[in-house]
Amino acid sequence: MKYYNLKDSQESVDFRTATIKGQGKDKGLFFPANIPYFKEEFIQNLHQYSDVEITYECMKDFIGDEIPSEILRKIVSETISFEIPLKKINDDISVVELFHGPTLAFKDIGAGFMSRCLSYFLEHQQKKVTVLVATSGDTGGAVAHGFYDLPGIEVVILYPKNRVSPVQEKQLTALGKNIHALEVNGSFDDCQSLVKQAFSNEEINSHLFLTTANSINVARWLPQQIYYLLALKQWQQKESKAPVICVPSGNFGNICAGVLAHLRGLPAEHFIAACNANNVIPEYLKTKKFSPKKAISTLSNAMDVGDPSNFVRILELFNSEFDLLKNKISAYSIDDQKTMQTITDVYNKDHYILDPHSAVAFASLEQYLKENPGKKGFILGTAHPVKFPDAVENAIQTKIEIPPSLSELMKKEKKTVEINSDFEELKRFLLDKN
Repeated sequence: MKYYNLKDSQESVDFRTATIKGQGKDKGLFFPANIPYFKEEFIQNLHQYSDVEITYECMKDFIGDEIPSEILRKIVSETISFEIPLKKINDDISVVELFHGPTLAFKDIGAGFMSRCLSYFLEHQQKKVTVLVATSGDTGGAVAHGFYDLPGIEVVILYPKNRVSPVQEKQLTALGKNIHALEVNGSFDDCQSLVKQAFSNEEINSHLFLTTANSINVARWLPQQIYYLLALKQWQQKESKAPVICVPSGNFGNICAGVLAHLRGLPAEHFIAACNANNVIPEYLKTKKFSPKKAISTLSNAMDVGDPSNFVRILELFNSEFDLLKNKISAYSIDDQKTMQTITDVYNKDHYILDPHSAVAFASLEQYLKENPGKKGFILGTAHPVKFPDAVENAIQTKIEIPPSLSELMKKEKKTVEINSDFEELKRFLLDKN
């Protein structure tokens, strides 16, 4: 499989190079040169396959012979080593719980897959690798855990000051060793801009072997297809019609992976991009105008993105044909007040605890189903409610129990370096670390 640069189609690389480089020339994202389709028999009989077999089948064509099949099977087995259940909330809406991994967030899957691929590719690499990543919340913790204490790899995580939850912050700042956290005076978009500038800076790249673990990296983005297949496997055992799938959306890598799986043959009635007050894509679907904005801080902080990087991949999937895209994807913008009310209502009525991101998805799917009666669907539960105790406990008036794995982490000391959203500060930090 080859991958081409969406900003320069002449740049064509293999999976290994795309994984290590992270992005192409001019900050362009890599995109698969062809889309491998699922066999109809495979999709119709998902219940007959193990989760590991489904995961291997999902990923193998994107990697080809660059990772031997027995090693790839080991990688996918370790990637999905925890439960990914589809649970019913009410008669019309279910939830895929993606928060049973080590950092209690959906990004454990993509980060786990990527870290294992990168470790394999760099096994005999002499030069130390620096993984540079921006996070709006959960990416940082998942990447930190995935790369923690791996030989030959340093991780530098940029996150917006005062815009991540206490649990999220501890997961990316308390590990130490090869994990370095930079607390940026700015928004997630500022963090992401700094990372992109670093990758295009000749001086930094002449001294450091840089790669990224954001969802712009194909090895982080592509494995997100996996849980759509695992959810469908469970859905088919209960429902006869294809589901409406609603995805909490910030940087748009997650829903992009779901749409990719759908175009490969995964049945889906419709996709919904559930957004918070950062409504760039809902506005685009109304006006045909893509107008990035400064990110607004909300309760669903991992979705506080005003310039979603992965949307260019969605446009590529639909050949930039607006009508095709709008026919398959709807988008809603849910404010904090509605988010809190949804957490309260679902807890009181259905006895299920949503985190703020999942609440945005629930409210969006509920609205879509009211407008399109007779359909059913599921949301992606992207984070454990314990990661957002202030908002959730205020909404349900009940204390959330902290899992044992987190109680020890919360006692550890936060270790960060504070910087402004100034590229020269990041540049000095990176070069001084070398």
